[in-house]
Parts: sequence; structure tokens; C-alpha cells
Amino acid sequence: MWLAVGPLVFASPPQHRAARPAHLEGDLVTRVLIVEDEESYSDVLAYVLDREGFQVSVVATGPEALAHLDRYGTDLVLLDLILPRLSGLEVCRRLRATSDVPIIIVTGKDSEIDKIVGLELGADDYVTKPFSARELVARIHAVLRRAAHPEAPMPTVVQAGPVRLDVAQRTGYVNGEQVRFALEEFQLLTLLVHHAGRALSRTQLIDRVWGAQLGDAKTLAMHIQRIRRKIEPDPQAPRYLKTVRGLGYTFDPDSAPGARPVAESGLAPLA
Repeated sequence: MWLAVGPLVFASPPQHRAARPAHLEGDLVTRVLIVEDEESYSDVLAYVLDREGFQVSVVATGPEALAHLDRYGTDLVLLDLILPRLSGLEVCRRLRATSDVPIIIVTGKDSEIDKIVGLELGADDYVTKPFSARELVARIHAVLRRAAHPEAPMPTVVQAGPVRLDVAQRTGYVNGEQVRFALEEFQLLTLLVHHAGRALSRTQLIDRVWGAQLGDAKTLAMHIQRIRRKIEPDPQAPRYLKTVRGLGYTFDPDSAPGARPVAESGLAPLA
């Protein structure tokens, strides 16, 4: 039997490993639950992940997924959106109400609204069929790294240089005067001000504001320009929000001549 996902083709179906209760795990094998009703896709996903050393379990419906997680637990969920009896979005919502288990949505629905809703419900990433198995494995490792090294909670108020941001109220002030920021502008500026003096990569900023599937460098640059127009005395010669060549951006609260930003190592690395 020939099975394929994206450009990869395999000559035989996988042999699924039986799921074991979490408290009986005697090794460090990462458990992945695949929630997918199309057997052609679940077979390939299981085969790819089994070869990568994951312990794989497969269920075909939303209720089965919730029952499996309640009984056995897992380290990561690959979740289709279109499922029998209970939609993937509802499964995601119910999981997030009780669990922080990493969730990657894997689906053929590629509309922006589906991606936004899935991410807002708490999914950690979104992959659209057809996909490269290599890309999926890389995203799994990236999500697991972020889950293993969560960031410290964001303070209620962050401040550096002339900028003061009330994160809880989502209000911003520049030199004591209130300035209105769009949602993505506020999120970007909050990250940069919170890590003032350190350089954040474009990948880190895109992943945290839009997610890897929705953002790109062009969108990021456009928002940086808008922020500069609101906080800089001269947006064409930025004093605070500076570009770090070959890396990304930094917020320099002191703007000391010749100051060199340090690459941020406190954020979880990304694939």
C-alpha cells in the first residue's frame, strides 16, 4: 500500500503502538495523539512520527479524543478540524478549559478565519494539508520546546524610555500622553519594551504575535513602521525602536551612542 503526504511517499502502512497510561511510562518517549478521521492521513502521520521515535495513538472522533486524553493523557495533540460527532474546534475549546497540552491543528481547511479561531481557542500551531512531513516534525519539536520552557508571565505594566504600556487595560502612553495602538502594534511593542535592550528575531516576533502560519517579515516590517510613527521623534531616524541587521528589532530605552543590543536568549527557540 502506498501512502503519501505532500511530497513524501511511503511503501507500507504503520503499525500503531498501543497507548499506555501516563503513570506507567518508564522512559522519556514523547506521546502524540492523532485525532483524524481520514485513515489515509492518520496512517501516514502515525508512520512518520513512529519513525521519529514518538509513541503514537490514533482516534477518529472528537468524543474518542476527549475520552483518550482523560484516561491516558498525552504530550501533544495533532487535531483535525472536521471530525464526526464533535468538531475539532470544540475539542480544542474543551481541552483548553482543563489542560495546557500542546495542540497543533492539522487540517485541509485553509481559510484565515479558521486559523484565527483555532489559534484564539488555544491551539499552539496550525498546519494545512497537504504538508511536508519534515515541516510537521519540525513544528512538533518547536511546540514541544516552547511548552518545556514557558516564558514568565508578562507584567501588568511594562515601561522603558518614553513608552509606558498597561497590558491589562491595553492602553499605551508616550511621554505621558495616551496613544492608540492597534492590537498587533500593541502586542509587538509590549514584547519589545518588556525585553528592552535585547534584540528579538523576526521569527520570534512573528510567532508570538501572528503565529508561524499567519505572519511574515513584510507584515512585521509594516507594523514596525506604524509603531515608529507613533513613538519616535523622527520615524525616519529611529531613536528607540531600532533594526538589528540580520536579526530583527530591539527597543533601546537609553539610545546611548554606539550601544549594541544583545540577542535575546530568554525566549524559547523556534524551528
